[in-house]
Order: sequence, then structure tokens, then C-alpha cells
Amino acid sequence: MIAYLKNVDVKILNALNRKLKYKFLDKIMPVITVLGNGGIVWIAISLYLMNNVEYRTLGYMVITSLVITTIIGEGIIKHLIKRTRPFVDMMECKLLISKPITYSFPSGHTASSFAAAGIFISVNSKFSIAVLILASLIAFSRVYLNVHYPTDVIMGIILGLVCSRIVILLFCSDVISYLGL
Repeated sequence: MIAYLKNVDVKILNALNRKLKYKFLDKIMPVITVLGNGGIVWIAISLYLMNNVEYRTLGYMVITSLVITTIIGEGIIKHLIKRTRPFVDMMECKLLISKPITYSFPSGHTASSFAAAGIFISVNSKFSIAVLILASLIAFSRVYLNVHYPTDVIMGIILGLVCSRIVILLFCSDVISYLGL
């Protein structure tokens, strides 16, 4: 099963590299992916929200989802799976950014992006669509730039959404009032 999925991943990446490579995207995708480095855009948004009384809880929810996603994805899953990145396995992959030094599965950029998006969507924020578009662009950039396989990104989406759901349940439960937060 894993060999089959890897074969599908390689075919998709090869197709993208043949049919969807444009000079414009070669310039814009590295910029988009940088927004997800270390979850920086989501941390900045969280800090902004936490400093605004009206959106403080939303900011705490986003930052909490980022922490949980990072612990599970970067701290646990990547070290259990230890999947190498496409540019290691597929020598013909052209890199437009520096080589990431961590494992490939799941995509941390994608997981953090969709953890934040999941929170915004769950609370019916007026910014949900914009956040979802940015999260999707960051996720796509990882595949476009040959630093993740499609299944890494799919798992990142799932992980991010699951972690956002956990945070929604946590913040909407009696746990928060019990802790006095």
C-alpha cells in the first residue's frame, strides 16, 4: 500500500513538474511558502488577535491549535515516519528554495495553515475565506516547490483540521472554565 501511494505521489509530482511550471509561479511560490515558515504568518495573526479585546479568544484558539499541531506533526509523526523529501528521492526535482532539514511527512506548513483555517472556519469568521485561500496556497506551494509529496500535504490538511477541532472542543467546553481561563 505504501509503495502504491509513493508511486502515485511521484506520478503527480512529475506531472506537475511537466505541465504546471511557469516563471511567474517559480517566483511567487517561494514567497508564499515563506509565509508558512515556522507558522510565522499564523503566529503574527494570532498575536494581533490576542492584542485586540474583541478577538482575543480567537487569537488564543489559533495559537493553541498551532502548538498542538506542531507537537503532534513535527514532534511525533515526522520522527515516527521519517519520510525523505521528494528532492532526495527524485533527483530530477528542481529546488527553488533552500533544502528543508526535517522529514517530509506530514507537511508542517500545511498542518499549521489548516489548523489556523479550521479555527477561523469553525467560528464563522468573516476572514474564513481569505484564511482558507492563504492556507491552500501555502499547501500547494510545498508540492510545487518539490519539498513535499501530495500525501504529505493531504495529511497536513487532515492533521491541521483535527487539531483545530480539538481546540474548538477544548475552548467550547467546561475545561476552559475549570482552568479559570
